[in-house]
Amino acid sequence: MLSLGIDPGTATVGFGLVRELSDSSLEAVHYGVITTPPGIPMHERLKQIYDELTQLIETYQPDHAGVEELFFARNVTTAITVAQGRGVILLALTNADLPIAEYKPNMIKQSISGYGGADKRQMQEMVRMLLGLEEMPKPDDAADALAVAITDIHSSRYTGLMG
Repeated sequence: MLSLGIDPGTATVGFGLVRELSDSSLEAVHYGVITTPPGIPMHERLKQIYDELTQLIETYQPDHAGVEELFFARNVTTAITVAQGRGVILLALTNADLPIAEYKPNMIKQSISGYGGADKRQMQEMVRMLLGLEEMPKPDDAADALAVAITDIHSSRYTGLMG
């Protein structure tokens, strides 16, 4: 299974493609970020996210996608902006006929580290270890997206066992 994990945003969208190998180990296939310039209108930024994500899907042909759910306690303006990016991301995934799962941040932390309150450094180290990488994936948004993809694979395993 090849899972595409997404850490949503509008300035920066993290993506990570993780494959589950036949021995149940995990492999990072590709990861990075889609960045949009802050000086252009929001509709153009959203189109850029859509176009680049669509190209990524066409290139790598993932089997499934996982997207981090939003969690904002204070800044409503930021939440609305990120929600716009998230909507475009969900549209691109849906238009590609990908099955989509959405994960809360504490569920991702639990899946990766075994602790729902893990900090960013713990998460990055666990992602590095689970994927057998020599260095922690950079930038942070890409590492977060890899964590989403790993969680998606773990969740699919569990669903397969239960189904």
